[in-house]
Amino acid sequence: MEASPKVGLEALLTPDNCVLVLIDHQPFQLANVNSHERVFPNQTSINRTFINAWEDTRVVDAVKTTGRKKLVIAALWSEMCLAIPGIHAMGDGYHVYVVTDASGGVSPEAHDMAIRRLVAAGAQPITWLGMAGELQRDWARRERSEEVAQLFLDHAGAAGSVLAWEMQLLRAKRVEGA
Repeated sequence: MEASPKVGLEALLTPDNCVLVLIDHQPFQLANVNSHERVFPNQTSINRTFINAWEDTRVVDAVKTTGRKKLVIAALWSEMCLAIPGIHAMGDGYHVYVVTDASGGVSPEAHDMAIRRLVAAGAQPITWLGMAGELQRDWARRERSEEVAQLFLDHAGAAGSVLAWEMQLLRAKRVEGA
């Protein structure tokens, strides 16, 4: 298995080199998350019976069809639905990035131990804010810059406010230069 890049440009995520896998972000699963705020993304789901989502061929096939080897995984519960498929996917040659603050465990300790286990196995921990920054990479890349800026403004506290100010200045420069 090829080693996961830890440093340099190849270690960073781009919209073209990664795929996001959200596991078990469902109302009944969220009821027992106590380590973080509860989240509920509006995603099309693959209903499965495996605790290890990576054992479901539909999940693996959906990832394989992207042709991407970097998996960005967030899951409920961290100790089962994040750790088990993350470790399994790494064994199949995927580079796993775990979104620690978009995953949750039944307790802070359970979440922490799951993240530690994943890191020990070779996964890269990342936060949603770090992931968004890596995916955006350059504010001159306009396709999604407004949406990313709004996401920061809505959910990144002071960092979002600073970014809103910077985006306002950038818009003003574009108008002047037009």
